Amino acid sequence: MGTPQHDHETIRLRALILGILLAVGMCAITPYNNDYQQATPLGGGHFPLAPFFLLVWLTLLTALSGKVFTRALLTGKELLIVWMLMLLASGIAFTGLVRTFFINLTAPYHFATVGNAWKEVLQPILPIAWYPADRQSIESLYNGLSGGRRMGWWEVIAGIPWHAWVGPLLVWSVFILLCYGVMICLVNLFSRQWIYNERMNFPLLRVPQLMEEALDEHHLGRFFGNRFLLAGLMVPIFLHTINGLNFYFPEVPQIPTLILAGPYFPQYGLFSGFHKMKIHLYPAFIGFAFLTSRQISFSFWFFFIAGGLLMGLLSVLGYTIPEAALGITFGPTLTRPEETQMIGAYGVFFVFILWLSRYHLRDILRQAVGLDAAPAPVTEWFTVRTAFWGSIAGISGIILWCWVFRMPLLVSALMIGACFMVMLVASRVICQGGIAYFTLTMAPIDGLLALFGPKFFTQAGLLGAAVIQKVLFVDLREALMPSLVHASSLTQRTGNRRTIFGAMLVTLILAVVVSFVAMLALCYKFGARELQMDWAVQTTTTVYDNVQRLIETPPPRSDWVMIFSAAGAVVMLVLVICYHRFYWWPIHPIGYLTTYSSATRILWISFFMGWLANALCIRYGGVVLFKQLRYFFIGLIIGDFMMGGAWAVVGLFGEASYQVLPN
Repeated sequence: MGTPQHDHETIRLRALILGILLAVGMCAITPYNNDYQQATPLGGGHFPLAPFFLLVWLTLLTALSGKVFTRALLTGKELLIVWMLMLLASGIAFTGLVRTFFINLTAPYHFATVGNAWKEVLQPILPIAWYPADRQSIESLYNGLSGGRRMGWWEVIAGIPWHAWVGPLLVWSVFILLCYGVMICLVNLFSRQWIYNERMNFPLLRVPQLMEEALDEHHLGRFFGNRFLLAGLMVPIFLHTINGLNFYFPEVPQIPTLILAGPYFPQYGLFSGFHKMKIHLYPAFIGFAFLTSRQISFSFWFFFIAGGLLMGLLSVLGYTIPEAALGITFGPTLTRPEETQMIGAYGVFFVFILWLSRYHLRDILRQAVGLDAAPAPVTEWFTVRTAFWGSIAGISGIILWCWVFRMPLLVSALMIGACFMVMLVASRVICQGGIAYFTLTMAPIDGLLALFGPKFFTQAGLLGAAVIQKVLFVDLREALMPSLVHASSLTQRTGNRRTIFGAMLVTLILAVVVSFVAMLALCYKFGARELQMDWAVQTTTTVYDNVQRLIETPPPRSDWVMIFSAAGAVVMLVLVICYHRFYWWPIHPIGYLTTYSSATRILWISFFMGWLANALCIRYGGVVLFKQLRYFFIGLIIGDFMMGGAWAVVGLFGEASYQVLPN
């Protein structure tokens, strides 16, 4: 096992308080900014805009304070912790939790019609405690309070029918906080293995770390004055200045950042899989790809090309598989039977993670039962013994919670296990691959449906599993667990990890509470139907539609789904064996997991360009050129996010906002 080295830098209370306040403030304004103003999302992805935008300005102000006072108000390491706390909270206020949460809890009543038969099929099996009992409060959520637009925010908050919401919010808060607790315990268990034993790279942390190291070493001016970094900055500044002006003043010419490449490929034949291909140009993601391992960045775009060729090859061979063969699924981007390869691939890669960690997990088990003493120094937030029993207690609590609400015990256990398995694998992909924007192809429930069929769940179990999955485990663009993995890495070289961990808990609890209140206040002030929530409504009603169809007419298990799931497992098994056994093997297995992700369809060209620049740099200039040229790509990242933040501020004062980053 790796031996960590620490300088035990203590993070002062002022930094923790600042981080909590900024995180909570972000949760308070995010629903208004994102849903009402339709401005650039303040969160979004696993390198969210607002936290980094604030980090850059805080870094500059801190450097200035060091010139005015004898000592800077904050250190670079403390600013990283401030950024970390904002990072943890940024997703909760939107896609990570509340974007669809209240639609999820009201849809089966508000959108029930004679045509969809939800009243007859779904409402009798809905757990009463999950949903607000007062139907008038549901209608007010969508229509707004009478005169709500003229009310002040505190008046709106006071006018929310809390009698209808307190019960469901308390019930769901237990579930949410139990899930967050399990995620924390799992990260605590795997952090030493990933950070020290496997020495996993964290590409998304490199820019903040380099910037704050420059601050602590008193050469921030040299950092921002680097000629390569300035050249990189100029690219997104020029690009988004021109395109932003074009957005508000169409007479200004535009620089295309979206190229429709599909028309250049035939609709039939070997290349038919690229018939709808688009090329998106995002300078920041080219920068992330350059900082990522070449093996990984190569694998991302390689498997995107391979996935498209597979569809064309099947067509050429005469295997035209109808989309109907996919059956009823819950995956956010799952559209074709071929994409169910990911069911088997995720399972095999999860086993591979456990196999790589086998000695570490053995030591954890021995410590948990008291056979071994805890290693010194302890690098985790708390002891692995506490994390081990905490994860077991947390998972047991979630299963019991599900069972109380009429989900069969075995179904609950398998569903929760599948959710955390997918979350652990996705966290590994995001953190090791440096994917700031990531989406799942298939949902956890899809794998269980493929293996056992819908009748295994029972009606109540199927409905409960679908609703639970929609709350936390299906749209991972702003999921918490990858941020926890990043937080674990950032807190390794601190002397008061327990205090920082306490600040993290306070941040998460306050973030959930404030996000709930902020979204309810927004809906009751303006009415959810007046907000731009079409995506949230569509994806949520689709979940209930799918459950209703599975209950009324459960389809037989699809042979094609089983074939492709097995094929995905075999391909992943070959990939992990070759990756582990042959040092020259050029392909990383996590690239296969993103083959059909919508994020890959958007970012594949960025990974290709970043990989190509990295490969040419190392081949012809070596490490010396790489260390110089990386500042150009750091400039791309900083410039893209600073321009995104600048246009987000402009968007607060207008009816629309120019979008810099993918939403």
